[in-house]
Amino acid sequence: MKIAFLSDIHGVPSKLDAALACADALGFDRLVLLGDLLYHGPRNGVPNFYDPVKVAATLNARREKIVAVRGNCDAEVDQMMFEFPMMSDYAVLDAGTETFFLTHGHLWNEFSLPPLGMGTVLAHGHTHIPENKTLKCGLKIFNPGSVSLPKGGSTCGFGYFDGEKLSRYTI
Repeated sequence: MKIAFLSDIHGVPSKLDAALACADALGFDRLVLLGDLLYHGPRNGVPNFYDPVKVAATLNARREKIVAVRGNCDAEVDQMMFEFPMMSDYAVLDAGTETFFLTHGHLWNEFSLPPLGMGTVLAHGHTHIPENKTLKCGLKIFNPGSVSLPKGGSTCGFGYFDGEKLSRYTI
């Protein structure tokens, strides 16, 4: 199974379109959305070209392939915009060689491991800083960074699982 991981879109359709164009070229079976899809939060300025209605329409057109989790900036009113569920704090996705525990990262992360069966990869966003590492316990941590508001000197990007390895692509 091939998976595209997008996180922290924050309502910017131009960056979402760029990430999806690259992911489409790679090919994917599932589109994992790791939260903070529409709203930018009070700590971030309003992103350039902010258009949450357009982001919702773009994602709704791909609803059959989406697995989504709620971010700290996502609210019940955001769910009204989507034709797929996105209010769960986590999801588990079996991808053959890997099992992914999907979450945004504000509740569960490397420093606060989930209480349930973690699988082999803890995939999250939230920090807007990409990360791909393995902990001493063997758990892999994968953060694709932010599609639209990168932090820590990183670039806009998304993650990709080709069925064997995890990578990050810059957009």
